[in-house]
Amino acid sequence: MIKPEEFAKTGVDFTFFFANTAFDAFESLILLNMATARSAFELSLSNLNAILGAKDLNALVAVQKELTGPSLEKSIDYSRKVIDIAAETKGKLAKEVEAKVATANAQVSQIVEKALAAAPAGSEVAVAAVKSAIKTAGETLDGINKAAKQVAQAAEASVSAATEATLKAATAAQKAA
Repeated sequence: MIKPEEFAKTGVDFTFFFANTAFDAFESLILLNMATARSAFELSLSNLNAILGAKDLNALVAVQKELTGPSLEKSIDYSRKVIDIAAETKGKLAKEVEAKVATANAQVSQIVEKALAAAPAGSEVAVAAVKSAIKTAGETLDGINKAAKQVAQAAEASVSAATEATLKAATAAQKAA
């Protein structure tokens, strides 16, 4: 049987895990943003030098066309990295939640089994109904978890496909111009 202090420790441990995972994600985002800011600054200086080096209007237009593509690609790359960080964080949290739910379910099952074992004679129908309800609830929860994972995977695939399509369209538009 689970003791109150074990229950409290589990809650505290999960809170620390959640906080550490969130801080890891924030740290990754901060590092990404710092690297992106540095790269953008360096690219801006390089672009400014290229623009200032243009000798006439045609050269300026050519330089501007040339500079558009890498910026778009860097923006899309940044978006992918942010999505990767979010997906990794979601995966870590989901895995931990699944483990905690499985542990809790096992503990509840043990408690119910002990309580049902002590049930008075003649209560077999009630015992069977309780067991059936617990099993059905567990199966429903599993179905909901599977559906949520499928929705998350579909959303990630859609974002990835949209990013690729945007990059292809922008590249094609740039080449056509």
